[in-house]
Amino acid sequence: MGAATGGNGGGRRRRRKRHAVMSEINVTPMVDVMLVLLIIFMVAAPMMTAGVPVDLPRTAANEMPSQTRPVTVAVTPEGTVFVDETQVSEAELVATVTALATPEDRIYLRGDTTANYGTVMRVMGTLSAAGFTKIGLVTERER
Repeated sequence: MGAATGGNGGGRRRRRKRHAVMSEINVTPMVDVMLVLLIIFMVAAPMMTAGVPVDLPRTAANEMPSQTRPVTVAVTPEGTVFVDETQVSEAELVATVTALATPEDRIYLRGDTTANYGTVMRVMGTLSAAGFTKIGLVTERER
């Protein structure tokens, strides 16, 4: 009797182990997909700021508060600093950017290829010291 009971119980245990559900999650494919999406968004974000000149219709509706436009700071080859399309001095830079954005907003810094590296870094340091931590350097893709 003991041998028959032990044999049936052992057989059931073996069957359960053979048909047990695998409860592990393979995280590697999910991480791969997330990294690919991150790269795609990093490449696409600067391209979304460049606009095509379009004559838009006029309306009386107020601007939606959730739609904020990123502030672009540009440094020309001569070292002139522009906030969006307005020329400013380095002394007025923080006041101008603060009027347009909050420290949580993203600031895009565009430095000309032939611009002085020190000038571009000085502008970036000035913005960083003013509390703007989300500063992105804009580049173009090589062709």
